[in-house]
Amino acid sequence: MSWLFGMNKNQEPPQFPTPPPEGGEGGQGGGGGGGGDGRTGGAQKPPPPSKMEAYRFDSSALERAAQAAKDLEKSQNATEILAVTKQQEQTRQLEQQSRIKEYEAHIEQAKVEQVRAQGEERRKLMAEETKQHQQRAQYQDQLSRKRSEDQLIQQHRMNEENLRKQEESVAKQEALRKSTLEYEMDLRHKSDMKKIEAEMTARAKMERENQDLTLEQIRVRAAEKRDTVLNSIKTAGAVLGEGATVFLSDWDKVAAAAGGLSLLALGVYTARGGVSVAARYVENRLGKPSLVRETSRFSLFDALRHPWSSLRSRLQKTETDALAGVVLEPALEARLRDIAITTKNTKRNKGMYRNLLMHGPPGTGKTLFAKKLAKASGMDFAILTGGDVAPMGRDGVTAIHKVFDWATTSRKGLIMFVDEADAFLRKRSSEHISEDLRASLNAFLYRTGDQSDRLMLVLASNTPEQFDWAINDRLDEMVEFALPGLAERERLARLYFQKFVLVPATQGAKRLKVDKFDYGAASQRIALSTAGLSGREIAKLGVAWQAAAYASEDGVLTEAMVMARVEDAVKQNRKKMEWLSEEERREGKSGASLQEAADAPQIQPKDW
Repeated sequence: MSWLFGMNKNQEPPQFPTPPPEGGEGGQGGGGGGGGDGRTGGAQKPPPPSKMEAYRFDSSALERAAQAAKDLEKSQNATEILAVTKQQEQTRQLEQQSRIKEYEAHIEQAKVEQVRAQGEERRKLMAEETKQHQQRAQYQDQLSRKRSEDQLIQQHRMNEENLRKQEESVAKQEALRKSTLEYEMDLRHKSDMKKIEAEMTARAKMERENQDLTLEQIRVRAAEKRDTVLNSIKTAGAVLGEGATVFLSDWDKVAAAAGGLSLLALGVYTARGGVSVAARYVENRLGKPSLVRETSRFSLFDALRHPWSSLRSRLQKTETDALAGVVLEPALEARLRDIAITTKNTKRNKGMYRNLLMHGPPGTGKTLFAKKLAKASGMDFAILTGGDVAPMGRDGVTAIHKVFDWATTSRKGLIMFVDEADAFLRKRSSEHISEDLRASLNAFLYRTGDQSDRLMLVLASNTPEQFDWAINDRLDEMVEFALPGLAERERLARLYFQKFVLVPATQGAKRLKVDKFDYGAASQRIALSTAGLSGREIAKLGVAWQAAAYASEDGVLTEAMVMARVEDAVKQNRKKMEWLSEEERREGKSGASLQEAADAPQIQPKDW
């Protein structure tokens, strides 16, 4: 109600700490001085009142208020004006209170911000103090480490110095001890030499002085010995002469002595002959000749040396198919099956066996078929090597006769397989062979001149054209073992993958696993890439696959590993073919395989 008291609208009420807002409506029809000031005062903000103005009393304001009250009473709209004025005053008070609350809220917000800022400053101060403490601790730790390292280095140097001084001291002591020992040994040697010299001088002097006495003693001893020997001879002669006279005068004693000596000589020679015959019998029955490398016959000496392997071989089941596990071309398989059936029926009917020659490149299955032929036909087998005959020299003839004598003692019949037979069965007319080897060849021809119902001879050779004509005359059938073809190589790859990879991976707790890949397609690629490889080389591929799986970190055999081993084997085979001599190339021993290997497709990594 500032218009009642004539106060300026821009004047701040004394009870409020903040100035009121600028401007405001004056009382309509109010006092002339108060109303005019209210309308014009809103244009610009008056200067803030001082603190003492709130306590000053203006009497003119009361006069103006009284005058305004009189004018208001005279007015027709005095009641409405008063009501409006009250509402305006209440509105201004509410606005002023809201401003006061906002101001107080601002003050509280400022206090909160101040507390927050103080907390942030305190946090930064604590972080900085923590950082300073950490740096100080790190610096102190570095100083302590450096101090410890310096101490260790100093201690190490001191230890080395002490050790060097000790070594020098020990070396000095050892040198002093050696010099002392050398000096003592020198003194002892000189003393011994002087002692020996004195003894020799005294002994020589004594011998010179007693020379006559010594000679006399020697003469006496010689005379006594001569008398003793003469008396012994006389006594022995007398005794022997008397005994001989008595013995010769009695003819019964002479006859008994002659018979006893004859019987003694007969017993000695009979014992020697019997022991020799018994030894040969035991060797034929219980042992095996030195030329035999491997045999299925029971040998007591081998059983004693290898009991478990002998027992296991005895407990194995007898094979009925001679081609089980042997992969060959169909025509060759059919021919070998006929030979196996013929051999089995010949043994059953006790007929005469036919001698067989198997020739072809190495590693094509000749030895394997000979073993399986013997097992399938129920016969024993013995494997010999032609290279063992030549080193025996003169004993080769005896060894060959022992082999044939031993072979004829087999009750089931025996297949004698001679591998590398061309090593000692060469041509006698054109080949330069020694006399011992020629004698061994003649002994072999003598023992194989007739057909036998106890022995079947199977020869294997890579160069059959070097055989002597007499050997060719003793052969009844010849079979050529060629390198495996495409279909045979694929069957071999499947066979040895099954044997060396799949079976170990599925049986037992072994470290071998197989990755997932199309094995059928891989076998076809392997067959295409391994042209020129023999069956033995493909079997070694199976072992190489197994070794690659064992050598990997996780024990898993992948297709890439399989093909990598195949590529290595093909490269090695081509390198071996390049090493063949010109003579072997002219003879065509591996020309076909070399050409086939050259025409084989190359393995590319993208095919893996």
